[in-house]
Amino acid sequence: MSQIATNDVTSLPEPSNKKTADVISISTSGHRSPQRASAAEDATTEKLAPAEPATEVFAVYGVEPEIQAYAMAKYSRSALSMKESLREINSQKAEKFLNTFYFQYGHRSIADLAHIALAIEKLSILAAIELADEQRWDGQERSTRYQDFKKSGYYVPDFGADGDARRLYCDTLDFLFAEYEALSAHMTQHLISITPRPAEMKQEQYERTLKARAFDITRYLLPLATNTSLGEIVNARTLETQIAHLLSHTHREVRQLGESLKKAATSAAYNANSDSLQELVEQIRGVNAELGERAERELLREVRVAPTLVKYADPNPYEMETRRELRQAARELMAHEQLAPSKAIVDLLDEEPLEIEIATTLLYEHCHFSYRQIRQAVQVAGERRRREIIDLGLRHRGKHDEMLCGFRAGQQFRFDILMDIGGFRDMHRHRRCIQVMQQSTTQHGYEMLLDVEDAGMRGRFEAAMRRAQAAVEKIAKSAFPEAEENSQYAIPLAYRKRALFKMDFAEAVYISELRTTPAGHVSYRNVAYAMYEAVARKYPALAKYFRVHDVTAPVDLLQR
Repeated sequence: MSQIATNDVTSLPEPSNKKTADVISISTSGHRSPQRASAAEDATTEKLAPAEPATEVFAVYGVEPEIQAYAMAKYSRSALSMKESLREINSQKAEKFLNTFYFQYGHRSIADLAHIALAIEKLSILAAIELADEQRWDGQERSTRYQDFKKSGYYVPDFGADGDARRLYCDTLDFLFAEYEALSAHMTQHLISITPRPAEMKQEQYERTLKARAFDITRYLLPLATNTSLGEIVNARTLETQIAHLLSHTHREVRQLGESLKKAATSAAYNANSDSLQELVEQIRGVNAELGERAERELLREVRVAPTLVKYADPNPYEMETRRELRQAARELMAHEQLAPSKAIVDLLDEEPLEIEIATTLLYEHCHFSYRQIRQAVQVAGERRRREIIDLGLRHRGKHDEMLCGFRAGQQFRFDILMDIGGFRDMHRHRRCIQVMQQSTTQHGYEMLLDVEDAGMRGRFEAAMRRAQAAVEKIAKSAFPEAEENSQYAIPLAYRKRALFKMDFAEAVYISELRTTPAGHVSYRNVAYAMYEAVARKYPALAKYFRVHDVTAPVDLLQR
């Protein structure tokens, strides 16, 4: 039951007949504290203006994340104020506390209080998708809409001694980047030719806006190997989970990224004020050498953002062993099935027993079949096989392991979505819903925007897609380790992938409204509108609560 603080004086105890009485002072914040008052004062209490709020609120900065987590955790174990706790803490004391309560006693919620800002630069789009595949993640990635990626470069996996595979890979990606640059220039000029500049719009803004529209179209040629950058702000518990997940990944680059994140959290952090502080220290040293040494120790000391809370983040055996067994189970169950004809679709799934949903979802991310195809196979396999699949999902679970994403089941609205990778990256940012994504593939075909055809570039675009697909398939058949994983880096963003989105009604409305706005990319606009249409067909009475935009209406290319 929720509790509501009130200022109802009728609920207070009656004063006694003594000359002075215990009364209660009520502040506007609802806090009550006993005071002494005279009888005369007591008679006029109700006429007095309310006191200032007793609650004290202040922001804290200049404290390492782990020290701050320690100080906040002290609220549950000490009567000290925040300021008092911070004054009596040092890094050794914090580390001892965290080692005891975080690792020995399992109080992992302490790490929720330590928030860390990290910059991750020059990683592939493929790795960025995996990094951002965390529901509690907050961050921003370099946009393929507003930036030209022609000089970004790309990630080259380890091909070992297979020089032929490496040459084919590099030749393919060099070709895709050359086509991206050529199509970007062509599309920009095409859009300029069909879009008059309003008199009130400056030439620079006009060209910048249409270039952004062109990048929206030509991003389809960018391969998953394309270098990008992102920044993230996470709490230490999420970071620990994220690092363990990355260290357990199938792709070498992603595993190396996990190591880099762990090192960044436990090593000296970048101090944005170091240059100005160094200059100040030198000035102080010029006046007083001893004071200068002290200033250097205080102002330029090494800061590590999470030296304790993520130091034990290691590869997760539960995740790795379960993935291996579920992949095998998916291969066996779907061995005689053929992929259904592929087209960009949104399938709002109907209800089913919870056991069937969990078993189907556990297998979903380990193959490329639709949810309905997998569910049909799970139902035909029978109850015994279904429970074996669920058991596989938990067999290797350790004491502190969270259940896999496949067990997050029971939501009312579940959409099996097949869309291009470029559009998926935008939809992937929605954190209030559960997302289970399949690996990228060329098996579902690719998207091509009508703008490409209108600009007379359809044939050239399709030739680029065919060349990329042929290279991906050839690299995947190579004999070196992780050949299939390495081949995925050459897949352009135009190719489609599957992802399962599970959510409540409010989130379905939110995504449909936000992602159908005219400023958005046509790919995810169509997906979001299809989500709305699917809900409207199933629940007609609820359709009026969606404030969606008609995706068939003409779009003003100069409106962003």
